[in-house]
Amino acid sequence: MVADISLEDAIDLTRTGDIWIFRGRSGPDRAIQTMTNSPVNHVGMSIVVEDMPPLMWHAELGKSLPDMWSGTFQRGVQLHDLRDAVTVWAHRYGQRGWLRQLEQPVTKEMEDKALRTVARLDGTPFPSSTQLAWRWARGRVPQIRLPWQESRATADPETAYCAEVVAVTYEEMGLLPRGRKASWYDPGRFWSGDELELCDGYRLGGEIAVATP
Repeated sequence: MVADISLEDAIDLTRTGDIWIFRGRSGPDRAIQTMTNSPVNHVGMSIVVEDMPPLMWHAELGKSLPDMWSGTFQRGVQLHDLRDAVTVWAHRYGQRGWLRQLEQPVTKEMEDKALRTVARLDGTPFPSSTQLAWRWARGRVPQIRLPWQESRATADPETAYCAEVVAVTYEEMGLLPRGRKASWYDPGRFWSGDELELCDGYRLGGEIAVATP
């Protein structure tokens, strides 16, 4: 892992498609880490477009920050000011954060697809703990598709958790191949210890630890 950089430096570096992963020590955090066999329990994605401040696209139970898309305070799938989101996760939730950058920038077309996904999924509720555990387990059962069935993992869900949101957005952007259930993805899939294969030569770099003041 790369040595710590400041949150301000990370905000200056990040571009659309970069991944933010978090590790906490609470009971629910530990449960997610144990269930997914990874050291992390939350994942989000940077969206950095034109003259807007850098944003974080993710899903969470809390509603402490205004959603930048709807302008309201809501639970579930949310678009937040990135600086505020990382600060809340560091200080209110006691999480350690890392940035993983795409090794090449995404295109304008890919950014547009990410924003269309935001428009479609923003406000989708977060699943209950029971739903989350069941969907994670179901996502690991081999899936048989009939030729006429929808092959996208991105059919609009009734609920969505953080890793599903990032995976669906990556798939829409062309960074992940289509065909997997969105529930196959968990925060640990986006940690460097898991070999996540991206499309068209894209790769994620190693974790950069971010020091939050």
